[in-house]
Order: sequence, then C-alpha cells, then structure tokens
Amino acid sequence: MAAVLQADIVAAEVSFDEYMEKYAAEFCEWFDGVVVKMSPVSDVHNIITLFLINFFSTYFELRPIGLLRQVPFVLKITPDGPAREPDLQIILNEHAEWVKPTRVEGKADIVIEVVSEESTERDYGQKFVEYEAGGIPEYWIVDPLRHETRFYRLSGEGRYASQMLNASGEYETPLLPGLHVPVNWLWQPTPPGPIAIAQYMQAWLV
Repeated sequence: MAAVLQADIVAAEVSFDEYMEKYAAEFCEWFDGVVVKMSPVSDVHNIITLFLINFFSTYFELRPIGLLRQVPFVLKITPDGPAREPDLQIILNEHAEWVKPTRVEGKADIVIEVVSEESTERDYGQKFVEYEAGGIPEYWIVDPLRHETRFYRLSGEGRYASQMLNASGEYETPLLPGLHVPVNWLWQPTPPGPIAIAQYMQAWLV
C-alpha cells in the first residue's frame, strides 16, 4: 500500500462484497481490504479514453470477436486478489463467461490504463506486477503525460515482454486480427471520430 496516499483511502477493513455494494460504482478500487478513491481524470485523459472506446467499438462492430468494458467496471482476476477498475478491458468471445453483470471474474485478454498524474506509480508499478502475475495476456499503458505508449505481451515464461510498433508506427496484436493501432492518433488535440475510424478500419478489415 506504499503507493496509496492516506487522503485517497475511503474505508478500511472492507470486504469485497461490501466494496461491490457501496464503493465500486464510485470509481474506487479495493486492495487488501482498503477502498481507494481514484482521482478525477484530466480532459486529455478523457479525450484519449473516448477515442479508444470509439476505436475498439468500431473494430468489434466490424469484427465481432470480443467485448469492451470501461471504468468503473471491476476486474477481479483471482478470488483473493485486489479489485481494480481499468480504464478499458477487452474480453474475447471465448472468455465471455468471465463477464458478470458488475465485473470481470477472471483474466481480461487486454487491459489498458491511461496514465494520470496520480496513477503513474500505480499503472507502471503495482498494476504491472498484478496483471503480469495474474496472467493478463496483454497490458497496454497509454501515457499522455509523456506522449508514450507501452505494449506488453505475456511471454511463455509468464513475464511481460515489451512489443515494438510496425514500420508504420502502428501496434498489431494476434489477439485482435487485422487491427492496426495508429499510435500517433492518440496525441492529436482532437483524435479522429467514429466516421474517420470506420473508414480507416474498413480499408484493411473488409
């Protein structure tokens, strides 16, 4: 709990069921019985998150192989582990049974965190360790503070290996066939909207 400021703690000695009932909808996470309030996001964080929601929603409409869930939807990887609220979670259809009415119980296939000032240590450190240990196949960190993206894929040894962009500056993953993530779009003051995204994707998905 070293990364948690006292001011962020909402309640202690809270059971998981009590957290789900009273706190999960309020943008809080649960760790070792402690409920921690997430700070309000910045405008740029909100812009990037909305773009990613549009981007993946378009992809899954054109190629319906998975589900997208966004904060404050809970991720509970293991029964005795923490409850996190990633900015975005992607769950492939073959793991759709993990998606419950209020949470994902199991390993989301891809977890994406958009970094804020207050979440830097947590996203790069604590959550990295948790998601790796929990067997999350891919962890993406989108950092608007540094205009930096990091894409990690679980290796055969159960460790995250950093992935490179392709020659066009896009990220591709075998989990989402045909998807090309144009990283430079993330840093535009106004990223492309749903129509531009659909036109971009139709060029190589159809």
